[in-house]
Amino acid sequence: MVFARVSLAALTLALVVPPRRNAPWPQYFTMGLLNNALPFSLIFWGQTTIASGLASILNATTPLFTLIVAHLLTADEKIDRTKVVALLAGLAGVVVLVGPDVLARDGGLWGQIACLAAALPYAFAGVYGRRFRRMGVAPTEAAAGQVTASAVLILPIMLVVDRPWTLDVVPSPTVWLALAGLALLSTALAYVLYFRILAVAGATNLLLVTFLIPVTAILLGGAVLGERLAPRQFAGMALIGLGLALIDGRIARMLRAAK
Repeated sequence: MVFARVSLAALTLALVVPPRRNAPWPQYFTMGLLNNALPFSLIFWGQTTIASGLASILNATTPLFTLIVAHLLTADEKIDRTKVVALLAGLAGVVVLVGPDVLARDGGLWGQIACLAAALPYAFAGVYGRRFRRMGVAPTEAAAGQVTASAVLILPIMLVVDRPWTLDVVPSPTVWLALAGLALLSTALAYVLYFRILAVAGATNLLLVTFLIPVTAILLGGAVLGERLAPRQFAGMALIGLGLALIDGRIARMLRAAK
């Protein structure tokens, strides 16, 4: 699944931005390892033993790791009280949103550890990827280079571990459509946006997106599948909204303006 996701995304982006001869491939391979090969493999494997709700909670720790990594490795993204409160509010919102029942029914200790461990390379990737703006690499080009490098990295691992030629089940058209959605929307397009936002907003702000994953899933479930929203889910969304508003400074600006 990881190889299919990144290789389809790489082929798509190569049609838009053909790779240039002097591309910064060492940097692309580093980003591919940190931002795709490691976390994608850990999350996909982890979700074979735990539910997506619990995985979303564990994935939502990414901004907390990013806050620490950015504080240690950058000069302009230091920890302050507002950021800590905002991140804790967002994380609490994710927990409230998904609900305590997901923790009660999920075992899969190693799956939980895998999904939690995936947050750390994401954090390092957010900080490392800031260099592409200084190098003059456009977001679309950086996205294409990263997923191409990821496909090269994951190919030999996939061949050794999964040995796809031994699989008895042929994927259905629904599976291929799901992979196409992951590759085209959640990878190719998403990483173009990722590098564009990273260049202007920084790593900590960028990776707050992980707070919005369960929100989006629950809202789509209500809008498309007719699922009913519980009061705790509205409360969780409110906490996440508070965290996002705190970290971008708008609440602080409103309070200063009111004085």
